[in-house]
This record gives sequence, structure tokens and C-alpha cells, in this order.
Amino acid sequence: MARILVVANETIGGSSLIEAVRRRVEQGDAEFVVCVPRTRPRDGNIVYDDFVFQAAQIRVDLARKFMREQMGVEIIGEVGDPDPHTAAMDAVREYDPDEIIVSTKPATVSGWLRRDLVERIGDATGLPVEHVVTDLDREGLPFGVVLVVANRTASSDRLLERLREKADEADRPQLFIVVIPQEGGEGVHAHRARGQLNQFLDRARAASLLAAGMIADPDPFIATKNALQLFRIDEIVISTLGPERSGWLRADLVGRIRKATTVPVEHVIATRETADVS
Repeated sequence: MARILVVANETIGGSSLIEAVRRRVEQGDAEFVVCVPRTRPRDGNIVYDDFVFQAAQIRVDLARKFMREQMGVEIIGEVGDPDPHTAAMDAVREYDPDEIIVSTKPATVSGWLRRDLVERIGDATGLPVEHVVTDLDREGLPFGVVLVVANRTASSDRLLERLREKADEADRPQLFIVVIPQEGGEGVHAHRARGQLNQFLDRARAASLLAAGMIADPDPFIATKNALQLFRIDEIVISTLGPERSGWLRADLVGRIRKATTVPVEHVIATRETADVS
């Protein structure tokens, strides 16, 4: 059985890469290993390693889930070094593949191609390397991606109700990625944010929603901008307490994010007294 290493990051889920894998499956027995290099966000004064790792792990998990459900293929997945060449070489040493597929963005926007990644991997390994160009702006993804920004309201009934409505209204599967800013930084604040994340994921999955999440920068604006860099987001949902209790609203978080992106932004107010969407 041939073992194929797939090296990809933002292009995981693109139709060109999916078709390349499908063609290889149809050729005969094969097993796949997916390696996703970690990507460091541009914004923020501190790089939170957990956030960087979790973002890459979400891509690994999505690849495993999609290939299992769509092609009946079980794959091994791992998060790699931030440098894609180092990540690929580590995976080659670990899994000893027979072939490699490298998926990149088009040459005009691909940092990997500017660094001659495909040729360097081929030269260093001596293995057959297939280069797949995935243009997500043209191809899109087989699912929509909704970024959910929340903290104390992450597991509120109102937010989960609105996300269920969005899933029901959509014409394709929806992935909900929640970012929980760890207000106050590390220590007990990070543990509290982790608890909020776990509650959200438990409730979302109980509602049959496809969901993933990350603990993010304490500044919700920076956390949102980092997520927009790392994922192809179709829509943003920001969940807050009411105006009388929300520091995010006092800081005009919703308005600032609307000005910083062309992605549609929806604000959900989740309080015991009222449930309003604006």
C-alpha cells in the first residue's frame, strides 16, 4: 500500500486538492498522512502558542473528517513546524511516504511558492511530488465558515439558537469556529476561557452543529483579526452581554470589526432579560 503525504494549510478543503486525493484513491490502495504547518498570526504583541496550534489542528481535524465521510478514507494528521519545509521534512522522516502532494495558493499570492517549496521538497526527498494549485477565491469551500466571537455568552441559549437557525437556513454545511479571548491573559483567565470553550463545543455538538474552537488573544479585536488571517471566513457572529454590562460594546467592538473587514458581521445580544439580533 502506497503512503501519500499531503502538505497543505489554508487550501485544505479546496476542490483541487480534494480531486487530487480522489484520483489517487481511485488508482488503488493508498493511505494518507496530512501535515499542516502552524501559521503565526500577524497581529498582537504576544503570539499565543496554543492558539497557533489549535488553528492548525482544526484544519487537520477537518481534513480527516471530510476524507472519512466523503471518500471513506481514514488518514493520519499532524500539526507541523511553522516553516513548511521543516514541517514536510519532519513528516517524511516520521512516516516514510512514497509520494507527496503539496497544495498551495496560486503563484501570485503563495508565500510557499515564493520560497520554492515544491522544488525544495522534491530535491531534499527524491520522492515524486505533485503540486496542486488551489484558488479558494475561485473555487470556494464545500462548506461555509462562520466565525463566532464570544466569551461569557459562549454557551448561552440565544447564541446556540441563532447558530442553529443559520445552519438550517444555509444551502451547504456550516462550520462554526469559535474564538474565546482569554480576558486578562494567562493563568486562571486561560482556564476560565477553556471552560467556556468546552461548554460551547459540548452544546454545539449536542445540537448537531459542526463546531471547533480556540482560546485566543485577550483583546477580542486582535483575536478576531487573527482568525480572519488564519481561516477563510464567510461570516462573523459576535455574541455579547447587553449594553449595560458589556465591555466589548463600550469599546465598540462590533463597529470596529465591521470597519476592519468586508465579511458580514452579525451581533447577538445574549442576556437573561432579552434576546435580540442586530
